Amino acid sequence: QVQLVEFGGGLVQAGGSLRVSCAASGIRSSINAMGWYRQAPGKQRELVAVISGGGSTDYADSAKGRFTISRDNAKNTVYLQMNSLNPEDTAVYYCNAKTVWHNYWGQGTQVTVSS
Repeated sequence: QVQLVEFGGGLVQAGGSLRVSCAASGIRSSINAMGWYRQAPGKQRELVAVISGGGSTDYADSAKGRFTISRDNAKNTVYLQMNSLNPEDTAVYYCNAKTVWHNYWGQGTQVTVSS
């Protein structure tokens, strides 16, 4: 059974930091890209950051300079370090893992930034 389990969401004050992590299990094929997406109330899900198996990264403009994505291939785990958080970062954050054949999603973890 494929599972992507996210950890580390929560409530933080503006200007603070959080790290969310996601561990993937049960995926038989090699995982290519892993990433983080987010969805705020009333808005569409959007890409936050993505990292390839080789370590190449890409970020949404809103995340550049504040967020850092990293990955432990041996553990099939992806991390997102979020610094200088602001209320606009409040959303449910979803982990994503892509293989050649499938696109997997975690259940989401809530990140709330208070002003």
